[in-house]
Amino acid sequence: MERTNRIQSLIEPTVDELGFEIVRVQIMGKDQVLLQVMVDHKEGFGDGSGINVDDCATVSRAVSALLEVDDPISGAYTLEVSSPGLDRPLVRLRDFDRFQGLEAKIEINHALDGRRRFRGRLLGVDGDTVKILVDGDEVALPHPDIHKAKLLMTDELIAASQEN
Repeated sequence: MERTNRIQSLIEPTVDELGFEIVRVQIMGKDQVLLQVMVDHKEGFGDGSGINVDDCATVSRAVSALLEVDDPISGAYTLEVSSPGLDRPLVRLRDFDRFQGLEAKIEINHALDGRRRFRGRLLGVDGDTVKILVDGDEVALPHPDIHKAKLLMTDELIAASQEN
């Protein structure tokens, strides 16, 4: 996790200057290491067109140049720059606020009232707590305890992506 955070801190200013924001940085694999950098337009769904191949190539070239100088990953690795897609992962607190009103699936590390998985409508954040409407009840999930979260592909999500 420390190496992932270091890489994100290193590349974030450049990605920001290019007009994008980092959604997630992941390092996967041991023998064949894959560095995945997921980026999106700063303003949500962008202009409706989403991230395209040219955007990914632009970010990839800039990030590659930075990583060659700093070299935070020893040995060979593959850099993959991608779009989050419509059913994007939700990572930062502001992601949960930004996509408030849309359906999401959230998994937490420690059970809350016997549950670890929640599916419902995002209600936003309060401090470092994510609020979600599940079966008519508001549930508060501590952001630090969220293991995995993503938007669910719904007609509403598709419509929202086409409005912007």
